[in-house]
Amino acid sequence: MASSLTCAGMIWAFLSFLCAAASCVGFFMPYWLLGSQLEKSVSFGTFRRCSYPVRDESLQTTVMVEQCGRYASFQAIPSTEWRICTVVTGLGCGLLLLVALTALMGCCVSELISRNVGRMAGGIQFLGG
Repeated sequence: MASSLTCAGMIWAFLSFLCAAASCVGFFMPYWLLGSQLEKSVSFGTFRRCSYPVRDESLQTTVMVEQCGRYASFQAIPSTEWRICTVVTGLGCGLLLLVALTALMGCCVSELISRNVGRMAGGIQFLGG
C-alpha cells in the first residue's frame, strides 16, 4: 500500500488517533467530578452520571440510584453552562475523530492527503481541541 504521508505525517496520524480516542473516552466517561451525597459515592461528567439522587413520590423521600447512565434528556442536564459544555466537547471530539480517521486513511491510500489538505486538517484539529 502506498502512502501520501511522510514519516512525520505517519506519526501525526497515529498521535491524532490516540488523542481523538482519549478525548472521546473522556467525554463519555462519567468521572469528571467525584464526591459523595447521602453517604454514597457519586460522580458525573457532561454526558453521564453515576449514583444520583431521585425523588421517590410514593415514600416522599429522596433515594440514591446506584448505577451509571445518561441524562434522561438534554434538558435534564443540570445547567445551561453544562449543556453548552456537552455540545462543545461533543463537537470537538467529532472533529478530532474526523481528522484522525482521515489521517489514518492517508497512511494507506496514496495521494489522499496533500500539503493543503494537511494544513486544513491541522486547522480543524486546532478548532476541535
